Amino acid sequence: MNDKKVCKTNCDSAADLLNRACFCKTLNRAELLVSLQAQALPAEVLQHLEQLFSHTAVFISPTQWQQLQRLVHAITRVTALSAYQQAALAKAPAIAQHASTVSGVFMGFDFHLNESGPQVIEINTNAGGGFLNAILLSAQTACCNAAGTFPQLLQPQVESEFVAMFKREWQLARGDQTLRCIALVDENPSAQFLYPEFLLAQSVFERAGIKTLIVDPRELSLVDGKLFYQQQMIDLVYNRLTDFSLTQPGNAVLRSAYENNAIVLTPNPRHHALYADKRNLVLLSDETNLREFGTSGDDIKTLLAGIPRTQLVSADNAEHLWQERKHLFFKPATGYGSKAAYRGDKITKRVWDEILQGDYVAQQQIPPSERGILVDEQEIALKMDIRAYVYAGEIQLLAARLYQGQTTNFRTQGGGFAPVFVAE
Repeated sequence: MNDKKVCKTNCDSAADLLNRACFCKTLNRAELLVSLQAQALPAEVLQHLEQLFSHTAVFISPTQWQQLQRLVHAITRVTALSAYQQAALAKAPAIAQHASTVSGVFMGFDFHLNESGPQVIEINTNAGGGFLNAILLSAQTACCNAAGTFPQLLQPQVESEFVAMFKREWQLARGDQTLRCIALVDENPSAQFLYPEFLLAQSVFERAGIKTLIVDPRELSLVDGKLFYQQQMIDLVYNRLTDFSLTQPGNAVLRSAYENNAIVLTPNPRHHALYADKRNLVLLSDETNLREFGTSGDDIKTLLAGIPRTQLVSADNAEHLWQERKHLFFKPATGYGSKAAYRGDKITKRVWDEILQGDYVAQQQIPPSERGILVDEQEIALKMDIRAYVYAGEIQLLAARLYQGQTTNFRTQGGGFAPVFVAE
């Protein structure tokens, strides 16, 4: 018993020490460039990719890795409960009531790490970066200060798992029919910041023998109950839109195709309503709600320990939340990408009035942990969060995002995506 306790303490301390004080550069950029060039990406795309990747790696302890998995499993079990789904869908748009047979690709569970373990900051249903982080694995060198392992497979195996995930979505909806064409759909995709990832995804799918298009939803047409881009019929749509309920006019054709079962759409509005609406964090961090849903005692314990207390912002609790604002983070219920999200200690009265007029939640603020890094040979500390890419309740890939500022971004020198090792 004592040996186990000592080992746990040492392993946890090792990960924290490495993050704070190891300044190794684990990314071999020349090797990464070779991997990217093999995808036949345009030169301007390769240049843009430089700012997406940090040159270092992040470490977690074996205990933190186990806690991450337990949290993901617990959330997956609760969101499958009929009572939870009834509560989550009660506030969702009509299109989210549309039954779905698919699981939803690239669920993103974002965590901050603190002394009590990983804390779920938010859940996303179209989490970007999966393909980028898979290829990042191909260009890592060992840290000289630690023995570590990835809690996942290496790049070719991760990409194979991604392909299998999309084929599984297709099978769940269409059985033994052949998946012939995937369309990756986003608004003006070539102008999106993560457009390089779209090209990587296209390359991966086409190597697997699946025709892959990158399209703006306004370029789609519905003919005789089938979805087309020009003369190409589309079977499955990989949805990267941030119009989660497909209400914008430019998404009308895609919405009609989805509602009429003309295509398999993943992720879809139901996934967003059950997972990514920030108001769900209110349900998942409240013991009374969890008990009413029929959640097991073990899962309640896991969720209360791993999801910061979250409340709806309303006129009834406005005065209390304003007094407690320095300890809170405010997020729009259906927001994404940290847009219109505010740290409570930074908001003004004007911003507070806007929050009261909007549909916001207040989450107990969990400061991000830090990763020491060399920038121009100077030692600095960047904030970090951990993203778990999840499918059907299982973690496929872990990645960190390193940044400075109030929220995650890709503008920080030395920041960007970083691989995650489990410190042994």
